[in-house]
Amino acid sequence: MTRLLRHLFAAGLVAAGLATLPGAASAQAVTPAHNVVLVHGAYADGSSWSEVIPLLQQAGLNVTAVQNPLSSFADDVAATRRILALQDGPTVLVAHSYGGMVISEAGVDPKVTALVYVAARAPDAGEDYTALAATFPRPPASDGLVKVGGFAALNENAFVHDFAGDLDPAKARALYAVQGRIADTLFAAKTTQAAWRTKPSWYQVSTQDRTISPELERFMAKRMNATTIELNSSHVSLLSHPREIADLILAAAGQPRT
Repeated sequence: MTRLLRHLFAAGLVAAGLATLPGAASAQAVTPAHNVVLVHGAYADGSSWSEVIPLLQQAGLNVTAVQNPLSSFADDVAATRRILALQDGPTVLVAHSYGGMVISEAGVDPKVTALVYVAARAPDAGEDYTALAATFPRPPASDGLVKVGGFAALNENAFVHDFAGDLDPAKARALYAVQGRIADTLFAAKTTQAAWRTKPSWYQVSTQDRTISPELERFMAKRMNATTIELNSSHVSLLSHPREIADLILAAAGQPRT
């Protein structure tokens, strides 16, 4: 423990409340940013950031949540690029879950100074993410995917227990009622860019994740050499651990923690 603490102090992360995993990047060069753009994942919408947004606003940041149509990967990237075009300077681009694919593609925008992945997909350019994920333990939520009429959603049991397992069940069921239906071809898409190869990146691993394998999350975080934290959380850490997620974003923006 003493050696780990020395490493964290040397990286300048203990003071920021961000414990770096062994093998992850130490403190990265940070460009101060006033803008934050939040990208939601599948089975959700922009309101999934509702617990994080007030904390970032209280810190004085300009925050915008993208509303992904989830009708195609190209549509979601276009929606994010439209929001990025509205920003007036350096911007931290943040994603949850499937949204990690979107920011990996759109994050090459010159306004983007840092990327934050929250239990998110982080494919390499042209990589078959489904094939990559198949080399790791299969997450239980996958068994709850129901496809109807060209779109897909999680059934109630998978959503409440596997997607949002550490939320109050009543809140989880309310989120289930408004979940975003995804085009059933969405997950087959491939990125043409991997913005994390050229932009400083941060990653949050959810150790109790039953939607994306935590082992896969750790692999992606290590591959991108991200500054990384782990939370004892379900897939929806942005709702169950909003302060820790806000502090991770503030670190990427070069701003004091909340």
